[in-house]
Amino acid sequence: MNETQTRYELIDPALKAAGWDVVPASRLLMEFPINKGRLIGQNRRANPDKADYILRYKNRNLAVIEAKAATKYYTDGVGQAKAYAEKLQIRFAFATNGKQHYQIDMQEGVEGDVLQFPSPDELWEMTFGREERSEPQKELWTQKFDAVPFETKSGQKPPRYYQVNSVNNVLEALASEQKRILLTLATGTGKTATAFHIAWKLFQTKWNLSAHTEGFYERSPRILFLADRNLLADQALTSFNEYNAFEEDVFKRIKPSEIKKEGKVPTNAGIFFTIFQTFVSEVDGKSNFGQYPKDFFDFIIIDECHRGGAKDESSWRTILDYFSPAVQLGLTATPKRTINADTYDYFGKPVYTYSLKDGINDGFLTPFRVKQIDTTIDDYVFTSDDTVIEGEIEEGRRYTEADMNRIIEIKAREEYRVKIFMEMMNQNEKTLVFCATQDHAAAVRDLINQISDSKNPNYCQRVTANDGTLGEQHLRDFQNNEKRIPTVLTTSQKLSTGVDAPEIKNIVLLRPVNSMIEFKQIVGRGTRLFDGKDYFTIYDFVKAYLHFSDPEWDGEPLDPVEPLPKTPVDGKPCTECGQTPCTCLKDPGEPCPECGYEYCRCEAGKRKMTKVKLADGKVREFQHMFKTTFWSPDGKPISGEEFLQSLFGTLPEFFKNETELRKLWSDPQTRSKLLEELTEKGFPKSQLVEFQSMLGAQESDLYDVLAYIAFHASIEKRQTRAERARIYLKDYNHNQQQFLDFVLKQYVARGSDELDDSKIADLLVLKYHAISDAKKELGEIPTIRKSFIDFQSHLYDAV
Repeated sequence: MNETQTRYELIDPALKAAGWDVVPASRLLMEFPINKGRLIGQNRRANPDKADYILRYKNRNLAVIEAKAATKYYTDGVGQAKAYAEKLQIRFAFATNGKQHYQIDMQEGVEGDVLQFPSPDELWEMTFGREERSEPQKELWTQKFDAVPFETKSGQKPPRYYQVNSVNNVLEALASEQKRILLTLATGTGKTATAFHIAWKLFQTKWNLSAHTEGFYERSPRILFLADRNLLADQALTSFNEYNAFEEDVFKRIKPSEIKKEGKVPTNAGIFFTIFQTFVSEVDGKSNFGQYPKDFFDFIIIDECHRGGAKDESSWRTILDYFSPAVQLGLTATPKRTINADTYDYFGKPVYTYSLKDGINDGFLTPFRVKQIDTTIDDYVFTSDDTVIEGEIEEGRRYTEADMNRIIEIKAREEYRVKIFMEMMNQNEKTLVFCATQDHAAAVRDLINQISDSKNPNYCQRVTANDGTLGEQHLRDFQNNEKRIPTVLTTSQKLSTGVDAPEIKNIVLLRPVNSMIEFKQIVGRGTRLFDGKDYFTIYDFVKAYLHFSDPEWDGEPLDPVEPLPKTPVDGKPCTECGQTPCTCLKDPGEPCPECGYEYCRCEAGKRKMTKVKLADGKVREFQHMFKTTFWSPDGKPISGEEFLQSLFGTLPEFFKNETELRKLWSDPQTRSKLLEELTEKGFPKSQLVEFQSMLGAQESDLYDVLAYIAFHASIEKRQTRAERARIYLKDYNHNQQQFLDFVLKQYVARGSDELDDSKIADLLVLKYHAISDAKKELGEIPTIRKSFIDFQSHLYDAV
């Protein structure tokens, strides 16, 4: 029996005999989709992970089963079963060939043979029985939460596996009376959707603070969603209200204008949305949040909590301390770093973490490419042939990237950089450009509009704090997938978080990104999925790519560390500003808008910008070079040389010699299968094409790239291969010769993709305008296909 027969004839009956899909509240889920499969280019994905069976009881997934054919060894599926169980946070995993069953307890690390599958009640007892007996109050609430299905009836999308894990872990912490809870979910993975499902379950169970302390009674919770920007609060409200799952009067957006008009804060709702700035605003000397009783809210969700919410001196912390009776859930996209250690100290270790790397590998986020661009004007030393237009110059000083557009401005330098990325990218693709300051963002906006091919005066717009409501409108238009203008936005700090624009295909870095947290946020602007978007590109002028090599790039949250002192110890200079006594005791939280440093260096007042005009000869001699970062199968950035070595070590798994490679590549089906298998091993076609460019072999075939790497074979141009193959046209009739010659021309122009099976119809229409006309000239489709495939072997004949 093959696997399908084994499942139908042996495994399905065994599960039904154990009560699955028979006992009420039990579900037997087959071919359970776990992820979507990583995007690999050309609108294709790697094979997604699917569990053969999931055993669900009382709305909880309790076990995963990996099935193999009866002819296979029964534990062949153990590796997959464990991997899926770990991903789904399921305690029990099984491997089986229908004849024998193998059970693994992921929690206790116990595994071995079993004679039969456990029944739903037996599996529930195996999973939760001990906790139910030792912590009855916790398990009572856990069962109440589990009894509420995830909300999908209103049209809300079913939650992804990591969102299910997030919700379950938060609610388990809540049932355990944990007061501060933290979720770390990468940008673009649906923090707001996760918050919606948590709120839904709290409302359906009538959970509230009093229910824990005074027994159960019917009162829906009062929930506060707290953000630091109006855009984030508005997006959350829209997301919660999108499918009308809740009653109309449940939601309330707290706005300063309404508080002023009514003379009081609103209290007649269930879920409130506001920003910190509104809450800390005062009326008659009393803060808005102070008008609420301290125990008014049962549950508070703090969005982007790493942005300062737990710092002792921040207004965030003032609000959280005031509402200390409430359970507080922090949402963040960034694992623990030194810079946000206080956030993690406040909330504690995350109850669940889903990283950017996880999201990309699962196919829920878009992968990215990095173009590292170095120019001959990256830094600058003044010489006498240059002209100081304004301000003062320090002769002999080397001005670095950190100084540019903050204390010194060189217009020709910025114009050169803008020309580089405008020439490299598709100017019709939506793009974010990160600049040093708001003034720099305005200057770059003007340069882009001057240089772009577009005739629309609104092609590029600036969106910064100073642009107010007009900037917000530009951002809304940019986010609208139906609108093409504006196509490019320039910014300094404002758009590093909270911008949900799935169409973004390019991110340009024209200023240093010193914080790992901010770097991850900026990368997250492009990771959202969009139809036809296989990847997005980061144009890096400031060596931000070095963050990828940092061991903290996408690691697990660090253990708490003692923060470095900011004041001198024993007369030593401050560890932050290097001064004695310290001049940076006040941390502005965000980089200073004047000097751009996290610890402000311009306390004496804003230094006047020095403007320099370069000598004409220098401008004409500008040069640049760029290179592309490759990615290893485990998602780590590697050099081209490391990519080559890794691929060289892998290729022998697929073919032993050049003759075997030639045979595989000559047939569209085996060629496609080879490329698919290479992708599964971590070598997608897009990276092979990038390596082809590095070899200067753009006019050659991918076959030549593989043969060169594996056997150091010579690289031929497609034109040479086509000319050599033309001598075999004599073996075909006149009409076939014309069609095959046309195919060769398309191959020379565009590469081996034109030889794919799927291209036959397109080629026929391109040549003959209609399939019916092509059939009149060439015969039936099977005949056409045979000549199309057979002739390809001549392209790859040994010389």
